[in-house]
Amino acid sequence: MMKTIYFSLLGLVICLKSFGQVVLDSTKIFDLKALDVSEQKNKFNALSLPQTKGTYLYSGKKTEVINVLGLDANIAEKTPRQIFAKVPGVFVYDMDGTGNQVNISTRGLDPHRGWEFNVRKDGVVTNTDIYGYPASHYSMPMEAVQNIEILRGTGSLQYGSQFGGMLNYISKTGDSTRKFSLESINSMGSFGLLSTYNAVGGQIGKINYYAYYSKRGSDGFRDNSRTDYEAFSVVVNYQMTDKLSAKFDFSKSKYVIQLAGQVNDSMFYANPRMATRSRNFYSPDIYVPSISLNYQFSGRTKFSFVSSAVLGSRNSVMFDKTADIVDKINSQTLQYANRQVDIDNYHSYTNELRMLHFYNIGSVKSILVGGVQYMNNDLHRRQQGKGTTGSNYDLSIIGNWGRDLHFKTQNLAIFFENHLAIGKRLTLNPGFRLESGESQMSGTISYYDSSKFPDEIHHKFPLFGLSGEYKLSQNQKFYSGLSQAFRPVIFKDIIPGSVFEKSDDNLKDAFGYNLEAGYRGDFDKWKVEFTYFQLLYKNRLGTLAQTDENGNFQILRTNIGTSFTKGLESFVEYYGKITNKLNFSVFSSTSIMDARYQKATVRAGEKNMDIEGNFVESTPRLISRNRLTLRYKKASLTTLYSYTAKSYSDALNTEKPSANGSVGLVPSYGVLDLNASYRLSNMVLIKANLNNTLNKMYFTKRPQFYPGPGIWSSDGRGFSLSVSTKL
Repeated sequence: MMKTIYFSLLGLVICLKSFGQVVLDSTKIFDLKALDVSEQKNKFNALSLPQTKGTYLYSGKKTEVINVLGLDANIAEKTPRQIFAKVPGVFVYDMDGTGNQVNISTRGLDPHRGWEFNVRKDGVVTNTDIYGYPASHYSMPMEAVQNIEILRGTGSLQYGSQFGGMLNYISKTGDSTRKFSLESINSMGSFGLLSTYNAVGGQIGKINYYAYYSKRGSDGFRDNSRTDYEAFSVVVNYQMTDKLSAKFDFSKSKYVIQLAGQVNDSMFYANPRMATRSRNFYSPDIYVPSISLNYQFSGRTKFSFVSSAVLGSRNSVMFDKTADIVDKINSQTLQYANRQVDIDNYHSYTNELRMLHFYNIGSVKSILVGGVQYMNNDLHRRQQGKGTTGSNYDLSIIGNWGRDLHFKTQNLAIFFENHLAIGKRLTLNPGFRLESGESQMSGTISYYDSSKFPDEIHHKFPLFGLSGEYKLSQNQKFYSGLSQAFRPVIFKDIIPGSVFEKSDDNLKDAFGYNLEAGYRGDFDKWKVEFTYFQLLYKNRLGTLAQTDENGNFQILRTNIGTSFTKGLESFVEYYGKITNKLNFSVFSSTSIMDARYQKATVRAGEKNMDIEGNFVESTPRLISRNRLTLRYKKASLTTLYSYTAKSYSDALNTEKPSANGSVGLVPSYGVLDLNASYRLSNMVLIKANLNNTLNKMYFTKRPQFYPGPGIWSSDGRGFSLSVSTKL
C-alpha cells in the first residue's frame, strides 16, 4: 500500500514537472527596462487663485499668481517687465533700474510707486497712507518673495476702494521639515552691482521662523546714480492650538539713491547716460510691524485679525529745477545754490478683522465673507526747507520749513460679499463696502494763508459690486464682474510738494467702476485666458504744463474730467516636450487698450480747452510680452521680448517735445532680455541675466512731478550673475 502511494506521488511530481517544462518552453521572457517618469517642475508658474484662501473670496474675479521661485528673471534687481511678464497689460514705469521700487499699473492708471494698487505683504497693508500719500515706499527684496498675488479692481470690495486692485507679496517661510536651514543668494553685475541676501528658517515644535537680511549697491546705468539698499525681516509663526495660530512680523527697508536728474530730448538723444544733477538724493526708510491671528472656529467658520503699522520717513534733498537749468557753482560765492529739503514722516495704523463662513440656503451652497477695517494715520509733511550748498546727502536746513503740515485721517470700512452656488456650474457674488471717515489738515505754509486750504475732508461713500462665474468643465470657466471704485483727493493733490506745482482750489474725489468678463482654460499643455475690461474714472486728476504770470514753468493739478478705458487682455502659453530631457514653453501676454477722455477740459492760460477724445496720458495702446524657454535636464534658457507702443505725457496729447522735456510724445520701444539658469546640485543654483540685450535706448514716461519733470532714461544693456545656496 505504501509503495502504491509512493509511486503515485512520484508520478504526480513527474507530471507536474513535465507540465511546467512545457509551459516554460512555450512562454517568451522579456527583460523590461526601467521606466523613468518625470515632469517639469513649475511647468506653468503663473496660475490663478482658488475659490477661497484664508478669509478671502476670489470666485468670479480675474486673479493671477506668479511663482517667483520658478522664474527665469533678474530677481536681484527685480526687473518688473520680467517678473510681471505673464500678467497682461502691466505698464512698467522704468526710470532708474535700481530694483528699489516697483512702479507698475494696469488698465490706463498711474504707475507711480504702484499707488493705484492696494499693496500688501502677506495680507498686511504697506501703502504708506491710503488717504494721505498711498505710494508703496516699502521695498522688500524679491529674493524673499515666494509668490505674487494680483487681484484686479473688481475684487476691491474686500480690501479697499482702489481702481487698480490688490498686489500681495507672499513671503517665504521656514522649512517645516527642519529645525534650521540657511539660504544665501549673492549677485554681481554691470554698473557695479553687488547684492547679498541671507536667510535662516525652520520649525521648532509649534514655532516656525524665518529671518533675512539683504543688502545691495550699484553705481547705476547713468552717471551720478549710485544707490545703497538694505532690508531685514523677522517672522515667527506660533501654532498655539489646533484652531488658533499667531504670527509676528517685523520688517524694514531703507535705501538712498543719488538721482541723476531729468534730461530733455536733445540731451537724451546725445547721451542717454548723462546726468544733469550730482547733488540730488532720495531716501525712504520704512518699518512694517504686524501681529496676525487666525482662528478656525469650526469646519465652516474662520476668523482672521491683523494689526499693523507703516512707520518711517520719505526724505529728499534736491536742486529742484527743470532740465534746462544748470546746477553750477556761482562765480561770486564760489558755492552751489542751496538745495530743497523735503521730509515726510508716516504713522499709519491699520486694524482689520475678517470672517469667512460656509453655509447653505436650502440646496444652495453659500460662502459669506465680511469684516471691518479701521485706519488711523498721521502724515507729517515738511517741505521747502532751505538746504545746504553741499553735494552729499544732508537733510539739515537753514531757518524754518516753507511747509510744515499734518494730515490726520481716521477711517472705518465695513465690507461683505456673499458667494451663492446656483446649481453645479453657476455662482454669483454680490457685495458692498461702506467707507466712512475724515481727514484733518493743520499746520503752516510760509507763503500761503492757512485759512484758505481745507482743514477737514470727509470720506463717506458706499461701493457695490457683483461678480460671478460659470464652469464649462473642471478646467474651463467664464467669469465676469462689475465693481465700483473710489480714489480720494490726497494730500499731494491739495498741497503739492514741488515748486513747479499748483493745485486747483476746487478739487473733487475721483470715482467710477471696473468691469471685466473673461474666459480661462487650464489644460495639460495649454493655458489660455482672454478678458474684456472697462474702467470708468470720473473727476480724474490730471496735470497741465503751463507758465505762470511771471513766465515761470508750472504744473497745474486739477480735475480734468472723465476718462474711459476699454480693452482686451490675452494670455496664451504652451508647454511641450521634444525628448524626455528636453522641453520648452512659449507664451504671449498682450493687452490692447483704448483710453480716452470724455467730457473733459483743461485750462491753458486764460483758455479752457476741450480734450474730449484725447488719449489718456501714459497709456500705450499695445503692450505685448512674448517669451520662449528651453529646458534641458537641469539647465534653462529664456528669451523675452517686451514691446510697448507710444503714449502721451499730457492730456493735451502734445507731440512736439517742450524745451525742458516735460511734455511730448513717448516713443514706442521694444526690449529683448536673455535669462539662463543651471542647477548645479540640490543645494546650488546659478542664474545669469542679460538685460536689454540689444542695448535699446528708451524711456517709458515723462513724469511731471517727482523725481522731476522731463525724461528719465531707462537702463541699457547690463549683465548679472547670481549664485543661490541652500543648506
